[in-house]
Amino acid sequence: MEKYEAIKNLDEEDDDDVEMALHQISDSRSTIAAASAPAAPQHHTKILHQDVSSSSSSSKHQSPSHRLLSLDVFRGLTVALMILVDDAGGIVPALNHSPWNGLTIADFVMPFFLFIVGVALALTYKKPSCRADATRKAFLRALKLLVLGLFLQGGYFHRLTDLSFGVDIKRIRLMGILQRIALAYLLTALCEIWLRRDDTVNSGSSLIRKYRYQWAVSLLVSGVYLSLLYGLYVPDWEYRIATESSSEPKIFSVKCGVRGDTGPGCNAVGMIDRTILGIQHLYGRPIYARTPECSINSPENGPLPPDAPSWCQAPFDPEGLLSSVMAIVTCLIGLHYGHIIVHFKDHRVRILYWMIPTSFLVVFGFALDLFGMHINKALYTFSYMCVTAGASGVLFVGIYLMVDVCGYSRLTMIMEWMGKHALMIYILAACNVFPIFIQGFYWGKPQNNILKLIGVGT
Repeated sequence: MEKYEAIKNLDEEDDDDVEMALHQISDSRSTIAAASAPAAPQHHTKILHQDVSSSSSSSKHQSPSHRLLSLDVFRGLTVALMILVDDAGGIVPALNHSPWNGLTIADFVMPFFLFIVGVALALTYKKPSCRADATRKAFLRALKLLVLGLFLQGGYFHRLTDLSFGVDIKRIRLMGILQRIALAYLLTALCEIWLRRDDTVNSGSSLIRKYRYQWAVSLLVSGVYLSLLYGLYVPDWEYRIATESSSEPKIFSVKCGVRGDTGPGCNAVGMIDRTILGIQHLYGRPIYARTPECSINSPENGPLPPDAPSWCQAPFDPEGLLSSVMAIVTCLIGLHYGHIIVHFKDHRVRILYWMIPTSFLVVFGFALDLFGMHINKALYTFSYMCVTAGASGVLFVGIYLMVDVCGYSRLTMIMEWMGKHALMIYILAACNVFPIFIQGFYWGKPQNNILKLIGVGT
């Protein structure tokens, strides 16, 4: 495996940092530099090392900058939460993802990361020196994230309980966490590069006017998602599962013929993924397998009930195409919070302008859930987006107050370190690369390895 330092120490001339704009992957060095700083072009920088500097047309001149420690701490806290959920979610139901409708602490991880990406992008593209060059780099980095996601999450690395090696290209998983982040990053970056005016910002209303086209994109994306989720007709469909007792796979038929259904079996999110990606390229362990309809041990995995619906074992991707469309809006909301950092320097003003949309999003999201638009992470429903984006704002404001305003940075040193080394932690821990490496050393047979000795993956 390539050394992490080889990734970490890339200079500004090298575009090989696939970590650009990645929550787990990014090690963002953002700034609280004054908006009234000299209007020299700012070099396009990476979110992994987001050193915001200004330069003249003839020579480079770096100005003093202050690191926004709260963003590092927020990212580190999210990485720690992700590891906790992955390791303890199967033991403590409250730490596991909700089987379908509802919200648990695990369901906040993905929105937190997307929110952080948006905040960091506002600082990165504050003053791009060349829009065309910034666009080219954004496309290139998004492509690299897609490739990295296919490699890490497409099935090439085995699970701790499955020692088989490699992945069948015919069945490789095409979507995943990094792929979703790549899509959200790309569209958000393009909005920040191209869709803003040169208006002067001196109030909340002028901030909205300056970025009104970005808000229009948010509304358009939300409208497209809602139209497809509730307007598409979902026909009957079927899938096959291989059985040990027979060489022929067993065929399951799912009866639908509906519009606007948000249940596990007949929603438009799954239909779009099956149609465009192919059912063989979806996530093979569906989240709804832990629902009461599909497990006698719900909310844990368990044997199927005697009257289990036919869709219980059907593949379903929680990071699918349509759900990723709504995930883009979370990133755009984070971008707005980053704009507040760029244009307002007073702590009280920043917190005020952060808490207004934060409060609205949380209240509006729960109101939608109350009136029937359920909070659902697997579908990334509009109500889920509102609640989790608002929660991201609450946590970010709290960390900002503690770390950047009050200066209690020593209390969060561990989280800050994790935020700065999020890529390394994500690859080694969250993607099981380190445990899998240890499993390569065994005695007698692959099952007799160090992980089994300490009770991991048994």
